[in-house]
Amino acid sequence: MIKKILLALTLTAFAFTGGAFAQGIKRTPLQKIDFPEGYTTVTAIAEVPPGGASGRHSHPGIETGYVLDGELELAFDGKPSLKVKAGESYQIPAGEIHDAKAAGDKPLKVLAIYIVDKTKPLATPAP
Repeated sequence: MIKKILLALTLTAFAFTGGAFAQGIKRTPLQKIDFPEGYTTVTAIAEVPPGGASGRHSHPGIETGYVLDGELELAFDGKPSLKVKAGESYQIPAGEIHDAKAAGDKPLKVLAIYIVDKTKPLATPAP
């Protein structure tokens, strides 16, 4: 019963993460598994309209992804931005504050995998 409640809360958190700070972004959870021990692995598609952004946030675990369409600009606190084109992948370390933006005038579509502490929300807005 507790696992079902945690699954529902995790999927709800994922579906609404960034609602206040990520306007117009469509997130489609594809799969969620409790693995490895103590972590949840979430696979999802994120679609960002031209000029859209997720807003500054972090994850309690790693994020890795693959750009399916468009171009992604990852802005990190205190580091140069990283541009990732369709057909390229990226990694974001646990706790790294970042903002994901659709670069250019095309929509962005990303396949993302999050391996996060299952006792924490998938994402937390940065101050």
